[in-house]
Amino acid sequence: MSGAMKTLALGLSTLALSLSAHGQGQPVAKDTQARITAIESCLPDAVVIHGEKHPCETLSHRMQAWRIPGVSVVVIHHGAIEWAKGYGVASVGGDAVTAQTLFQAGSISKPVAAMAALRLVQQGRLSLDTDINSTLQRWKVPASPLAPGAVVTLRELLNHTSGLSVHGFPGYAAGKPVPSLVQVLNGEPPANTAAVQLESMPGSRWNYSGGGYTVMQLLMEDVTHQAFAQLLYDTVIAPLGMRHSTYEQPLPVSMRVDVATPYDADGQPIPGGAHTYPEMAAAGLWSTPSDLALYVLELQRSIKDGVGHVLDKSTTEQMLTAGKGKWGLGIGIGGSAGHPYFQHFGVNEGFEGVLFGYRDSGEGAVIMTNAAGGAELARDLLRSIAVAYAWPDYQPVKRIAITLDRPVLERYVGTYQVAPDLGIRITLEGGQLMSQLTDQRKLPMFPASRSRFFTRTNMEFEFVTDSRGRIEEVVLHQNNQNLNGRKR
Repeated sequence: MSGAMKTLALGLSTLALSLSAHGQGQPVAKDTQARITAIESCLPDAVVIHGEKHPCETLSHRMQAWRIPGVSVVVIHHGAIEWAKGYGVASVGGDAVTAQTLFQAGSISKPVAAMAALRLVQQGRLSLDTDINSTLQRWKVPASPLAPGAVVTLRELLNHTSGLSVHGFPGYAAGKPVPSLVQVLNGEPPANTAAVQLESMPGSRWNYSGGGYTVMQLLMEDVTHQAFAQLLYDTVIAPLGMRHSTYEQPLPVSMRVDVATPYDADGQPIPGGAHTYPEMAAAGLWSTPSDLALYVLELQRSIKDGVGHVLDKSTTEQMLTAGKGKWGLGIGIGGSAGHPYFQHFGVNEGFEGVLFGYRDSGEGAVIMTNAAGGAELARDLLRSIAVAYAWPDYQPVKRIAITLDRPVLERYVGTYQVAPDLGIRITLEGGQLMSQLTDQRKLPMFPASRSRFFTRTNMEFEFVTDSRGRIEEVVLHQNNQNLNGRKR
């Protein structure tokens, strides 16, 4: 083991509890500590295979195996923060993660920005359902032959039905020029993404669009004549008491006291450190799980009691009502009619995490990490929390795997092209089929039938044959989305 990895392993000893349901530095109850121990000691797979003994892994083991130096966790129970804890290190060879360690929130920036936009709607300064071009001043949504006569609304920006392009943003490495917001929207140098433009008729379908949130950022600045970071501080961050949060990009020197260093999937630090994101509404928030827990609690209190610091009950109900793509106004919606929840994952360069909360029961969690692959770890950790707190969702599911002979398994081997930059490579290793998406880990595949396979992460692969029975395509089913890949 290298010196750096030894340091990482040593750093994975957990820290003292830094938050409780009643504030800083107070001891936790025995039943809470028992749940914390259970969560740390057993991260279950999404799928448990019938008849197979597959022991769960500890959090520290999985962090080491996946080269994730640091994790910060907060759990909400009965409408209050029950505990918060840091694991590992903010930087390999450096300080341990604490509840105050700052991480980039990635796309978790979007629901926080959405709350600010809805605050402006409440104040009558913006409208959910009028043409945003009538309010935009420095830039307009350009006409498109793909959506003739289209009118884009704020509601469509918020729920990802605007038809606008650009899924996400890679940010700008240290030392690289950073474009203005208008340059980003026009795809002009030094912007590193394409122009934001209409690809389909607004309202016709759900398509995740960071580009749409960047248009929303400009809209909010134009109507308030405020810089976005200051606007978000005034409307959301300060009212909620999020003392360790900011949309300022890059991070102000005054806040660089306890900051996580981002790492790639190989355990190497991102050159130059955190990327800069001028697309603040889409990806620019710096925060902590404890601060984001205040956001979760705000939504829960507003729904339950009608008393919110930012939004009234009616607006919050609109925000948390699912539309196309099971999406509300700024956040994903899931669960059952009796137990609805809201959630959002976030991925920036070297920072990944998740925000989760039940709408009505006062339960939830926020997890942030400082490495590529951290979102998958966050999902596993969320599942462990769900087991410990008996949540109705994120529980492991049981599946039955059948046995197929090697000649049958060999038929599926190959590379399946989903998009120019995304492929699925399927190999046969020692009698075990393995799948690997571009830039992701290899995962064992288990046959449910001769045409359908699943992984322990609950991905499902459905193979399609041609008229002569040859495999020609695979359909990847995951998180209510389908990806089709042609065999090369």
